[in-house]
Amino acid sequence: MAILIDETKRVLVQGITGREGQARTRLMKEYGTKVVGGVTPGKGGQVVLGVPVFNTPREAVDALGGIDISVLFVPAAGVKDAAIQAFDAGVTLTVLVPDRVPVWDAMEIAAAAKANDARFLGPNTLGALSPGKAVIGMIGGRAESARQWFKPGVPAGVGIISRSGGMASSTGYYLSQAGVRISTIVHIGGDAVLGIRIPEAALLFESDPATEAIVIFGEIGSTQEEELASLIKERRILKPVVAYIGGKAAREGTRFSHAGAIIEGGRGTHAGKVKALREAGATVVDAFGDLPGAVVAVLERMNGRSLMSEAERNAQWHTAITCIEPNKVAVRGYDIADLMGRASFGAAVHLILTGELPSPSIGTLMDAVLVASIDHGATPPSALAARTVASTGASLSAAVAAGIMSINRHHGGAIEDCARELRRICDRATRESLSLDEAASRHLAAMKEAGDRMPGFGHRYHTKDPRTTKLFELAKAAGVDGELMKAARAVEKCFADQKKPLPINVDGAIGAILADVGISPAVFNGIFMIARTPGLVAHVVEEQTRERPMRRIDPVNHGYDGPPTRTLPTSP
Repeated sequence: MAILIDETKRVLVQGITGREGQARTRLMKEYGTKVVGGVTPGKGGQVVLGVPVFNTPREAVDALGGIDISVLFVPAAGVKDAAIQAFDAGVTLTVLVPDRVPVWDAMEIAAAAKANDARFLGPNTLGALSPGKAVIGMIGGRAESARQWFKPGVPAGVGIISRSGGMASSTGYYLSQAGVRISTIVHIGGDAVLGIRIPEAALLFESDPATEAIVIFGEIGSTQEEELASLIKERRILKPVVAYIGGKAAREGTRFSHAGAIIEGGRGTHAGKVKALREAGATVVDAFGDLPGAVVAVLERMNGRSLMSEAERNAQWHTAITCIEPNKVAVRGYDIADLMGRASFGAAVHLILTGELPSPSIGTLMDAVLVASIDHGATPPSALAARTVASTGASLSAAVAAGIMSINRHHGGAIEDCARELRRICDRATRESLSLDEAASRHLAAMKEAGDRMPGFGHRYHTKDPRTTKLFELAKAAGVDGELMKAARAVEKCFADQKKPLPINVDGAIGAILADVGISPAVFNGIFMIARTPGLVAHVVEEQTRERPMRRIDPVNHGYDGPPTRTLPTSP
């Protein structure tokens, strides 16, 4: 698990059309954050990086449904109004990235958050990052570097709380280099008035079952570290705490890097913080360079799961798909021997492509998708290519590979293409406040004007594809009837209204269903390849065993001499 942010949270970006908003939205999306919308007053209706833009958070919530987190990349003077608008729209966490937010504005934001039972991180924060899951804000800078620097907390990790943005990343980096996994990195912000502070973040980590220890990069000024010490003494924080406090040499009245890091009236001193934490039982190091070693020592004493093995530390690259150990194979964390006989092939395909086992009903639906595409006769290009290569005397693998290589944009690609067009219809309906029927009509008109055809509708052979009907029945039984399936029905209705009935075919049905199940369109062509491979093997073996070598294969004129129509036995 993680705190504040993970891959399931729906995120809104306020100020998305600005340079900073666009750059950080790209980081968040590329790292896996579910950015569902953006807000810039007066820019509603635009699309930025594939994300629809609205004029207000309320408009976004009304169009998209509930939003968990809003990240603000707006000028400091506009932070108060933007944050309060997010709270009023029902957003329960805002991330206030800008610095120089007026203190009185921050106090009003705090009051509005309390009134709406909401929270905020910042101001003057880089946000939070849960390695391998998602990021809100700008920790890591780029998705590629964030993946390299911070090791995911699987099966467990340590939580990092920092009062410094730069040191939040540095702490995560050096801990990872020392072989320590991380559950979440939180930069609470450097201003005097903050939302989530060290004590509150520590309590969140205490409640997180995947966090084994809490690491603090503290500073002089404020009483946050002393409050944390009190929580430890009160046994409200039971997990080990390892801390470094910056600003040892700072004198009273001298600001140490941030507005909130200043000693005033003898409060917030380095010595006072260190003393309070040590007396409470926390481990406090004198030098930042000692922090990773101290964390490792604590984890070793508790036999923590957050420590990587030597092989994992020395690995040049990582995969999250399969772990091989002596006498054990684990796929996405599941022992493959346990999956055998308990998970269907469709469920296993869902697992390896998405990282999660589906519910039994979705597993059955995945099985149906694979069966629906297992073969479509000898005439499709993949079957003809496989048979042609097989007739030359090529091996089974070479012939099947030839068939697989022919699966591309115009053969099997309609699954992905249809899903993407249906998504555009849904986005248009949201962006322009249209019904799906109207959005489908306008989208099809635009495609026709551009000389394009709607993929996934109509069939060169079937007037009503029997596979489509069955798939939609199974999807309904599995409780799947999302936006794309509704958009598909809107497209069918539009074609029917134009007296040109083009029902959705099996490719379009699979694309709509898989997208509504939550699978990325990027793997749809691969799912078609997985499904079609057994059929290609059958065609190649039949070609090798029944036909003469190097024959001229007619692409259409062939007969069928297999078993007559059969029915499945009824269940007992």
